[in-house]
Amino acid sequence: MSSTSATHILVFPYPAQGHMLPLLDLTHQLSLRGLIITILVTPNNLPTLTPLLSANPSIQTLLLPFPPHPQLPQGVENVKDIGNAGNLPIINALAKLHDPLLHWFTSHPSPPVAIISDFFLGWTLRLAHQLNLPRIAFFSSGAFLASVLDYLWRQDAEALRSLPAVDFADLPGSPSLKQDHLPSLWRFYRESDPDTKFLKDGVLANFASWGCIFNSFHQLEGRYLDYLSRRLMVIGGQDNARVYGVGPLSLVGIVTSNGNPEEDPHSAGIMSWLDACPDAGSVLYVCFGSQKLLNKQQVEALASGLQKSGTRFIWVVKTGTEAGFVPEGFEELVGERGLIIKGWAPQVTILSHRAVGGFLSHCGWNSVLEGIVGGAMILGWPMEADQFVNARLLVEEMGVAVRVCEGAHSVPDPEHLARVIDESMVGDTAMKVRAKEVRDKAFEAVTTTNGSSSRDLDALVKHLEHLPPYPAEISFC
Repeated sequence: MSSTSATHILVFPYPAQGHMLPLLDLTHQLSLRGLIITILVTPNNLPTLTPLLSANPSIQTLLLPFPPHPQLPQGVENVKDIGNAGNLPIINALAKLHDPLLHWFTSHPSPPVAIISDFFLGWTLRLAHQLNLPRIAFFSSGAFLASVLDYLWRQDAEALRSLPAVDFADLPGSPSLKQDHLPSLWRFYRESDPDTKFLKDGVLANFASWGCIFNSFHQLEGRYLDYLSRRLMVIGGQDNARVYGVGPLSLVGIVTSNGNPEEDPHSAGIMSWLDACPDAGSVLYVCFGSQKLLNKQQVEALASGLQKSGTRFIWVVKTGTEAGFVPEGFEELVGERGLIIKGWAPQVTILSHRAVGGFLSHCGWNSVLEGIVGGAMILGWPMEADQFVNARLLVEEMGVAVRVCEGAHSVPDPEHLARVIDESMVGDTAMKVRAKEVRDKAFEAVTTTNGSSSRDLDALVKHLEHLPPYPAEISFC
């Protein structure tokens, strides 16, 4: 079957920037390979698609109204508008799109032959079964996290919660994680809460899907990608080992988490400051993502640690919040050694600059990948969600990171922080060398014909091209 005549795919992103942008980058690649794409989006999220639609005019959009939910203010359609606490109600609200989607499929003259949807949208597997179509789960996070979640959801939650730490004996390397380091998705689960029960069912549905796509690559998480391939064979049979590691997608996409809808007037000044730094790899970039806000004590401790260190740094602070300040006199104390950015920063561009050698980060997955692509070692301060799992991968397994603090409410000791910064950033440390090696492997995976991510993407497209057409008869389950 030719891709140009029949291979129509529905793409359904989850409305959070860290989820949407990698899936849109993947969509760009699928469109370049000749697939017909329709993207499901709600009205307030449509502007995020502008770069993709401008570069790929053939991509269609399916615009559906965002369903109401009692815990969501009117007009909220994206996690960035409400914070991480909005994930559960947004996930549950979007499930109300099942019937409109079913109607759209059954009335479309040439409907999609497969659904690619975010791993927070596991309920779309039931829709796919009703339509006799394959559903592919897209993971904007890593394969290690997915392996951990798969194991946790299959166990007795109350029994696991009684343990000081959980041993993952089935996983490669038999890792162990403390209770407060387990993913927030699982820690907040309660059987009696219908919203979290719905989330659990959706996560488990991901591994019963036709396939799974990861914004990761084999040289970073190969053994976990292989583990999940084996798991899918156990669940769905020998032919179900469809696990694709196609990242880092920001290296090949048209939309990245570096993007900003408006031209930033300060970017030139930032680049000039970096260009003037005398030593390659001497600058520490400090940023904690779009969602996590530091409290006043954490900001003061971080400022003190940066001031006491002898390292050049760029520090991104959020304006309009308690964390959107720097202590009085701080900028004068550090002088030209530090650059404070208030608001948005061109993160990917900064991390890729020759002067930047380290990244003080919360270890969210997209930040992890951007640090890897930039060849920067990571000074990790995991706080919540998947961040402790990611930090473990970077520190214990990859050797490209060091922990400087742990926990959403922890306040680092400034003396210790300054010492770790200095020890990590001075000269060509082993972690810096290793970070550059992993960067080279990331580029090789994505940009070379025989790279692992290139091969997996080609395999995904080939499998999609050979799917049967939309069935003439629909069997409703």
